[in-house]
Amino acid sequence: MCGIVGIVSTEPANQQVYDSLLLLQHRGQDSTGIATADGSMFHMHKARGQVREAFRTRDMRALLGNMGVGHVRYATKGDAANEQESQPFYVNAPYGIILVHNGNLTNTRELTEDLFRIDRRHMNSTSDTEMLVNVLATELEGQISGRELTPDQVFAAVSQVHERVEGSYATIAMIAGQGLLAFRDPWGIRPLVLGRRTAAGNDRDEWIVASESLVLEAGEYEVVRDVAPGEAVFITLDGQLFSQQCARSPRLVPCSFEYVYLARPDSIMNGISVYEARLRLGDRLADTVTRYTEAGDIDVVMPIPDSSRPAAMNVAQKLGIEYREGFYKNRYVGRTFIMPGQAQRKRSVRQKLNAMSSEFRGKNVLIIDDSIVRGTTSKEIVDMARHAGANKVTFASAAPPVRFPHVYGINMPSRKELVASGRSIPEVAQLLGADNLIYQSVEDMKSAILEGQSEITDLEMSCFTGEYVTGTVSEEYLAWVEATQLS
Repeated sequence: MCGIVGIVSTEPANQQVYDSLLLLQHRGQDSTGIATADGSMFHMHKARGQVREAFRTRDMRALLGNMGVGHVRYATKGDAANEQESQPFYVNAPYGIILVHNGNLTNTRELTEDLFRIDRRHMNSTSDTEMLVNVLATELEGQISGRELTPDQVFAAVSQVHERVEGSYATIAMIAGQGLLAFRDPWGIRPLVLGRRTAAGNDRDEWIVASESLVLEAGEYEVVRDVAPGEAVFITLDGQLFSQQCARSPRLVPCSFEYVYLARPDSIMNGISVYEARLRLGDRLADTVTRYTEAGDIDVVMPIPDSSRPAAMNVAQKLGIEYREGFYKNRYVGRTFIMPGQAQRKRSVRQKLNAMSSEFRGKNVLIIDDSIVRGTTSKEIVDMARHAGANKVTFASAAPPVRFPHVYGINMPSRKELVASGRSIPEVAQLLGADNLIYQSVEDMKSAILEGQSEITDLEMSCFTGEYVTGTVSEEYLAWVEATQLS
């Protein structure tokens, strides 16, 4: 999971990209980067840490030009501590390309071999984004027949990228002196939204492409639409937009975890409001809570702030039980799920949350969280509720048990780390220290997210079901991922 943005403007793009990345900070906190294009000249700055830490006034002044891309990184491939693996990535031919990417490629072993032996390209990192920009560069070079680059040549190159690359990828690239290219994998697993506004003082269109719609709304862009799965969008330097479907059999199957946890609630992706989806998850969860708890066994419903709050509110409303905020969140600590390493996650839980004894003492508490992945956070939360004086702790997850690795851009590479993998629900409850543990069913999660949708009939739910939508993920590949990648 990462956050990406690309802008073609009539004014300097640096501040616009920076402001957009601040709004996408929840999608990645390991590192960040901005690149701009001033004619055919690129300027780039990237660093470890969050956006406010990484850019100084001198860095921003050096980012010249009216076209730009930006990235916030949550490492799912490569080394989180290696600044050289921060995005954007650059290749100098053809023309010069700078690229940012959200997702995971699942055929990196084959690509590594092909890029060296066939394309004759050197990889200087283990990042799949560096592979992606080099594949794009090779295919684009193969399409160029004259001095001018045409949209048709760009789209033909993207079609070849789809043929060579497997996995999930929402991608934005700048081509020096030519324009901005955005494309999405044939399944549309990771989000990408297109927006437009009219430049002040003239009638020229300005364009933005970003991971979430809230970025567009904050910049006063009109949300045009989502980039379709398999589609490529090319925007020239003077604001002309061209688009074309570049995949053979595209099918929209967006990631369910975006709606459960990853995205901000004020975003709309693939026509689905994240906030409303989470409210509906609460409605479905309330029915399950009713089936598995005794009447009068719960005094109060409490969310783990912030992403579980909509679900918890609807659980409380539907059950007719008091809703209370028992945990206070320190907003200066990042999201524990996307922190690298179990030790850092565990240490950060107590820094991030504090349980208020007045809300817990002597009560039977139903705690709602968006999901339970490794169990690190959940166990600490149950312990905090106990120490705050809770009489009984029921823990409920608005998502189903996470039992399988996620290979499409979320950092869940190993079944050994997943608390529900190979365990029954009572066994997980015992590990967490909860008196009772309740999970959402897969069917209820799917119906809650897709309610009212006609165009989307399925979701990417591999971490819950073990079914990988691209059809190219084998047991051998999962074993290799578990052996070679750290969370």
